[in-house]
Amino acid sequence: MESLKLIRYLIIIVFGMTFTNCTSEYAPIPGQNGIDGIDGIDGLDTSAEGCISCHSNSHRDPIYAAYETSVHSKGLTEGVVNYAGARTACARCHSSEGFTDFMDNGFVNPTGYYGTSEPEIVLINNDNGTPLDPSDDFLEPELDDFGAPVYSNNPVPVVNPISCVTCHDTHKSFDFENDGNDYALRGLDAVTLITDGTIIDYGNRSNNCINCHQPRKTGPIDDGTGNFTVTSPYWGPHYGAQATLLEGIQGALIPGSEGYPGVASSAHRSGASCVNCHMGETESQDPAGHSFIPDNINCTSCHENGVPTEVTGLLADMTTLAGLLDTVGIVQADKAVRGTFTIEEAQAAWNYILILEDASNGIHNPEYSKALIKNSIEALQN
Repeated sequence: MESLKLIRYLIIIVFGMTFTNCTSEYAPIPGQNGIDGIDGIDGLDTSAEGCISCHSNSHRDPIYAAYETSVHSKGLTEGVVNYAGARTACARCHSSEGFTDFMDNGFVNPTGYYGTSEPEIVLINNDNGTPLDPSDDFLEPELDDFGAPVYSNNPVPVVNPISCVTCHDTHKSFDFENDGNDYALRGLDAVTLITDGTIIDYGNRSNNCINCHQPRKTGPIDDGTGNFTVTSPYWGPHYGAQATLLEGIQGALIPGSEGYPGVASSAHRSGASCVNCHMGETESQDPAGHSFIPDNINCTSCHENGVPTEVTGLLADMTTLAGLLDTVGIVQADKAVRGTFTIEEAQAAWNYILILEDASNGIHNPEYSKALIKNSIEALQN
C-alpha cells in the first residue's frame, strides 16, 4: 500500500517537471511588422515639446511666486478659508474643494458644513414683530452675520484655499492651433448667476471668473409699504459684484438726471475681458498675470493718455453719498445698519455698497457706476 502511494507521488512529480520544461522552452512566433507611422516635424508637433512649454519649472516657478502675492492665494482674506470655506453656502468660492465640486459635479456638498454630516440647527423663537401676540410665533434657524444658519455644533473640517488645481483641471482639447489653448480651465462655459438665473457669457476664458465674482444677493424690493428692512451689517452684494457691474446689471436703477447705459455696452465688457486686463501682457516678473493686478501695459494699449485710476469725480460722489447714508442711518463706516428704511434709502445704500465692493473705483463700467451713484445722491437730497 505504501509503495502504491509512493509511485503516485513520483508520477505527479514527473508530470509537473514535464509541464515546466514545456513552458520554459516555448518560443512565440513573431507576426509581421506593422506599417510605420508618419514622421512628425521636429520641434513643432512633438507632444513633449508642446507640454514642456507650460509644464516646466522654469515656466511655472514665476507663476507660483506671482500667485503668492495675490488675494486669491490668501483664501480671499486671512482666516476666511476656514470660516467660509467650511460652510455650504460659501464653500463654492471660499475653498478649493467647494469650487471643484461645484464645477465638476454641479453642486456644493449639501450638508450644513462642507464634508460633514448635517449638524443640528439652533432654532430661535420669531415673534413675527408682535411680541405680545404668541399666536403667530414660529421657530426659525438663527442666522449669523452672513445670513447663514447657525449650527449647534461647529466642526472645522480641513479645507484648502484656492490654488492652481482649483481653477485648472484638464485640457478640453490639445489641438491648440485650431481650438485655442483653454489652459485646462474648469469654467469655460457660460455662467448662470446665483441670484436670478441671468446667463453671462464672455465667450472666452473669463467665464471662469464669473463663477465667483458675482453677487450673492439681489437688491432691495419694496415691502409694499414703501420700505425695506436691512437684517444684517453684511447686507449687500457680498464682495463679488465685478461680473454684474461689468455687465451693467443688478444695480438699483433709481430715476435721476443720469441715464443708464445699455446692458453689456461698456467698452471693458465689449472690447476687453477679465483675462485681457488682469492677466494680460506684463512688464514684471509675473509672466502669466497670476497676481491678477492689471499691468500698466494692459491699460495703455487702449488708454493712450495714461492709466486710469478712477472714474472722474466718482470718489468725490461716493464720499457725498456715504455722508447722506450715514445721516439717515442705513450705512455707517461702510457697513449696513439693521433697521427699516425707505426703499429709496435702501436702493441708494445698495448702489453705494455695490460700487464699494466692486473695488475698481468704477473703472469696470464707468458710465453705469457714475449713473448709479449720482442718481442715488439725488434721491436722498430730494
